[in-house]
Amino acid sequence: MAERTLTVVQMVPALEAGGVERGTLEVANELVRHGHRSIVLSGGGKLVRSLTAAGSEHVDWPVGRKSLASLRLVRKLRRFLQEQGVDILHARSRVPAWIAWLAWRGMDPASRPCFVTTVHGLYSVNAYSRIMTRGERVIAVSDTARRYILENYRDTDPGKIVTIYRGVGPQAFPRGFRPGASWLTAWYKQYPLLRDRRVLTLPGRLTRLKGHGDFIELMAALVARGLPVHGLIVGHLDPKRARYIDELRRLIADKGLEDHITFTGHRADIRELYSVSDIVLSLSRKPESFGRTVLETLRLGIPVIGYDHGGVGEVLASLYPEGRVPLGDVAALADKVAQMLADPVAVPPVDSFTLRAMLDETLALYRSIAGA
Repeated sequence: MAERTLTVVQMVPALEAGGVERGTLEVANELVRHGHRSIVLSGGGKLVRSLTAAGSEHVDWPVGRKSLASLRLVRKLRRFLQEQGVDILHARSRVPAWIAWLAWRGMDPASRPCFVTTVHGLYSVNAYSRIMTRGERVIAVSDTARRYILENYRDTDPGKIVTIYRGVGPQAFPRGFRPGASWLTAWYKQYPLLRDRRVLTLPGRLTRLKGHGDFIELMAALVARGLPVHGLIVGHLDPKRARYIDELRRLIADKGLEDHITFTGHRADIRELYSVSDIVLSLSRKPESFGRTVLETLRLGIPVIGYDHGGVGEVLASLYPEGRVPLGDVAALADKVAQMLADPVAVPPVDSFTLRAMLDETLALYRSIAGA
């Protein structure tokens, strides 16, 4: 019997950079590959072109706007779902989830789509965040995310939570990858100091929770030991966070580290950047639901050192336990990094947390609930 063709709508605030957005595109592309109809509702962004080029449809609605005005989209979405004959409505963020749920619950239960949510983050615990547990199926991106749901929203039926780990494909981050000669030439032309330094990289959004202060303290400790290190802070220099970025620059200057730490801004070539790093760090003070940057780096065979909590601790415990450090212990972090630079512990081949498994399990979930 031929597979039933599904119409799947995914809702995200926007299609800029980020793990949620990449996962949305990966699932959308897999739906198209299997002959399904894939639609993404978002406020737009630079990934729209890639989405539509692969065969998905994009509907540009401001579904991520945190405003009561967003409630005007509820009736519009309900009409859209009915007209398009949508089988699966999948919300991946809180504002889109509220719009989706309010539209969905006002539809005829006999003909409305199946409603799915994904808990991508360990959100603040309140009535606003509870919406992410309202799906008929709730995808948790890790055991950490599943525990977060069950511990904080105890009325959630455990039977409707499905753990589907985020995944990274071996083609995107192949073990042993090295950049081409032209990339290396341009890199060292831009950052000539790095030729003679051990490179430590901290990727992620420039927010207070990502541990940039700890990274600067780490660099100060390593430089004081006489180690030839250079730190890279990788992430978009958002003008909205100018005050925080200025605070970091002052801290770097106060510690005399201007020649030892560089802000790279956003880099589209993150794979190449990981590959020329001696160690990649993950120092978020707030636990994360999953450690995608940790997984990407380990797939390349590059060591990762990170705080042992949340999804980062979960991934490290499974793939590279040598990289775990107690949360907030900068002295232990400095000791671990110095030790790893002197005597690196090889990263074993990574064959779990695959993109293939994530896609297969997601589509299997769609088929099962649409069939039911």
